[in-house]
Amino acid sequence: MSRRPTVIVFARLAVLGTVKRRLARDIGALEATRFYRRTTADLLRRLRRDRRWRVVVALTPDRAARRRGAAPQGPGDLGARMARALARAAPGPRILVGSDIPALRPSHIAAAFRALARADFVFGPAADGGYWLIGTRLRVLPPMLFRGVRWSSEHAMRDSLATIPLHAGVAFAARLADVDDGESYRGRARPPPLAGEGRGGRTTLDGAARRRVPPTRPPPQAGEGLS
Repeated sequence: MSRRPTVIVFARLAVLGTVKRRLARDIGALEATRFYRRTTADLLRRLRRDRRWRVVVALTPDRAARRRGAAPQGPGDLGARMARALARAAPGPRILVGSDIPALRPSHIAAAFRALARADFVFGPAADGGYWLIGTRLRVLPPMLFRGVRWSSEHAMRDSLATIPLHAGVAFAARLADVDDGESYRGRARPPPLAGEGRGGRTTLDGAARRRVPPTRPPPQAGEGLS
């Protein structure tokens, strides 16, 4: 019997003043915290109802994770914590997503897992140059994965792609928007397309794995947020 794939939901304990701080500058800390709690709870409810995969919550801070039966993210910058979560997941295809993507549905996850049947990695691009999903089917991750990524910037996905070996196949999932500021908060009800378009001739999630031109590798910086 084949193993179910794994969906890892990356989340932070929703304490006032510690989550969605950019959004809080526009709509207030209380409403930003409420939004984060609702979005995370709704996402987990949708994903856990689907028996095609197991769901693991990777939570920070670690002390809160242990009290709630979640997986601790551990120390380090976002890239180190994401790589750790992917490496520790059960064998088989696994996908890691952020917890603040209101438009994310099980259909997006299922499509990303289908992409991993023919590609080594799958990314879900965001409009701001980051990404809301990263998935892999590799048992052993590349040693430089996520090293030197400029998180919380328009370079996040391009930098992340630069850490993947050139021989690895990469596919792209749907383009979805996270909610980081007042403008994206007000526009969150607009439904995104299910299938994303690749940039610069790259294939979409419904196309074949593609050969990549390596981006310029940036100097390492730390940051937070899946993108």
